[in-house]
Amino acid sequence: MKKVSLTPFLDGNEWQIAIRFEFHSEIKAVLKEQKNVKWSSTQSCYYTGNSEENKHLLYTSLRANNINIDDNALQNLNFPQKERSRPTPQFSRGQKKILHEYVAYLRGQRLSASSVRTYYNFILKLVDFIGEKPVSELIHRDIELFIEQRIASENYALSTHRQCISAIKHFLELYDCGSIEPNDMKRPKKSRYLPTVLSKEEVISLLRATRNLKHRAILAMIYSGGLRIGELLELKLARIDILRRQIMIKNSKGRKDRVVVLAESMLPLLNNYLTTYTPQIYFAEGQGGGVYSAQSIRAFLQESCRRAGINKKITPHTLRHSYATHMLENGIDLRYIQELLGHSKPETTMIYTHVSRKDILKIESPLDVTVKEMMHSDKSHENMLLSRKFNR
Repeated sequence: MKKVSLTPFLDGNEWQIAIRFEFHSEIKAVLKEQKNVKWSSTQSCYYTGNSEENKHLLYTSLRANNINIDDNALQNLNFPQKERSRPTPQFSRGQKKILHEYVAYLRGQRLSASSVRTYYNFILKLVDFIGEKPVSELIHRDIELFIEQRIASENYALSTHRQCISAIKHFLELYDCGSIEPNDMKRPKKSRYLPTVLSKEEVISLLRATRNLKHRAILAMIYSGGLRIGELLELKLARIDILRRQIMIKNSKGRKDRVVVLAESMLPLLNNYLTTYTPQIYFAEGQGGGVYSAQSIRAFLQESCRRAGINKKITPHTLRHSYATHMLENGIDLRYIQELLGHSKPETTMIYTHVSRKDILKIESPLDVTVKEMMHSDKSHENMLLSRKFNR
């Protein structure tokens, strides 16, 4: 049955409508024809803006193609008009001066362009929130109110909330607000969700189910080297050393370089791919050259999962999680795995000890132990099975 679920989510100050469905090529084709429907990498779904015009176009298109619509979550939410209609702030000369000084300070700290952009957007909100109040007069409660009203109330992810606290700490360090101690600013604790991991057999099934040679080479490269999707997209051919079986990952997360192993079993596939597609600069290139699309990778990965009969929620990062977990199960020391993954802290790599099956599978359930003990001590229970009928 063709069915989509419509759910709301907040992107900045604007409400959007997420369009979720189990993979169906016809639904996907219908959505791609809609000019107001886009793909969200963050939400891993198609979406459209929450306006009457967009909803009318979406509903009309879906119903015309006999696609059922579940919009209960959409109907039960009262969208706050004030948040959706908040105008773009108009800053005074003094406020602009604060923002310019903040950006210069971050760049002076040699933060990455991505971090500068992210932190700046948070301080943009903060400056708008405090208005013309002098920075020197800010108190701890001002910051708390900003967090409560502009961050927590808008249901940002915990990771985003933590980034906001980091941005504010830099802001307080720059302006040295005497009544506020930056170190007193507390970040919410990180979520400790265990990552989704494919079994070794599922990885092979996934690669076999990927019919397109280029797509199979991309997925195999991500898994075999434990690469982040951004690292795969930025990987240049010059950094693949086939003779030494090494791949140089340049300027990855945290501005770090590292070397990973080029799997020997990748060589025939790599040679076939390079000969057939002849990329010029990057390992994976778009049709007109240049960097390949992350959205395309996510799309064909979902199709390969469907063909392989894998029902887990899989993303390209799942292949990196699987790489790390399988390395640990194969007996590789955690310190080497940390180095291969490019983690700054061993605590980050430790998460894989919780999903590794190597030691857990050796632990017997107390039910198994009890049944074995009964069978061993009493010969009359020799054929005891849990599936048999018990006396009432």
